[in-house]
Amino acid sequence: MQTQLPRELLATPQGRVADSVIRSCVHCGFCNATCPTYQLLGDELDGPRGRIYQIKQMLEGAPATPSLQRHLDRCLSCRACETTCPSGVEYHKLLDIGRERVERDVPRPLPQRLKRRLIQWLFAERARVAPLLAMGRLLRPLLPAALKRRIPVRRKLPAQRPGAHARRMLLLDGCVQPAAAPHINALAVRLFDRLGITLETAAESGCCGALHFHLGDTERARHSARRNIDAWWPAVEQGAEAIVSTATGCTPMLKEYGELLAGDPDYAERAKRIAGMARDLAEVLDDEDLTNLPGGQGQRIAFHSPCSLQHAQQLDGVVEGILQQAGYSLVPVRDKHLCCGSAGTYSLLQPALSKQLARNKIEALSRKQPELIATANIGCLLQLQAGSETPVRHWVELLAR
Repeated sequence: MQTQLPRELLATPQGRVADSVIRSCVHCGFCNATCPTYQLLGDELDGPRGRIYQIKQMLEGAPATPSLQRHLDRCLSCRACETTCPSGVEYHKLLDIGRERVERDVPRPLPQRLKRRLIQWLFAERARVAPLLAMGRLLRPLLPAALKRRIPVRRKLPAQRPGAHARRMLLLDGCVQPAAAPHINALAVRLFDRLGITLETAAESGCCGALHFHLGDTERARHSARRNIDAWWPAVEQGAEAIVSTATGCTPMLKEYGELLAGDPDYAERAKRIAGMARDLAEVLDDEDLTNLPGGQGQRIAFHSPCSLQHAQQLDGVVEGILQQAGYSLVPVRDKHLCCGSAGTYSLLQPALSKQLARNKIEALSRKQPELIATANIGCLLQLQAGSETPVRHWVELLAR
């Protein structure tokens, strides 16, 4: 696609990235075939091809409008379009540039601004999420059934005293997961201990920054990245092998710290190194010998591969292979490339679309009547648990029994 971006924009790193992404698009439309919002709404402007064209017009000088803002808001950032694209268009990079520009140029109504700011303030800090969940659990018996199912039940944490091992890795603790499902990281620590790896968290680390970044607040995302880098750096200098995340929604953000902080002279080099060390739980376990772990004994599992795993990280099939190796029987899932509708804060900001996507995903996962549904991201886990009659678990629970 030809572009006519202003010279002053092309002189910036963002402008050069935008120009490259737009020019790589040949307008074939393959992306719309796998876009969840295009499938639901049937509107060209709510598909990747239409969004690319709208962002192109804005960057070439057309005014940003509330209509453009609405179409960009509806995008899940699932990146299924990138998996489908035969031209290798890095759509998410253009989307992030477009969202940041629109957020700057199009004032939102006050209720929208307050809601988005409240979401960032509340969910980016574990210390704020935990009291909210505690109150919800206390009031759970009094709540309507639909709301009650959205409050995660507290799971018993495993009693453990991990040993000291020569191999050492760092674990991203995160923001929502430690409050909503602390057993996931606790089980990961126990599993790594069995594998002869010390997996530890840094007390000062927190949100990966994705929550802010996908709401167009790039500066707060950079602040989160800097805080994590400072928290991890002493261990990195002491020989830690990797930064591990058990939430697939966080790992792509960690892997992009180098790009996020490329213009920061105080952090650019360290951010690049941290990004190179970031590994999803699936990547680490795929390289380890898991033969001595307890087996699944043929239990029938439906696995929901989060978009952040199969599209953003291109790790489709890795978790499924590990589970099959562990003795689980995986049932086929129709349209497994489609998003469940969680998508970080999407379920709070676009509830109608999110609920429809969740219903479709749960129906697809339940079609073959599995004994259990497994997934790999806290957002997907909470989204599916709220609507599924079949138990939903994080896949690390199946390996760390």
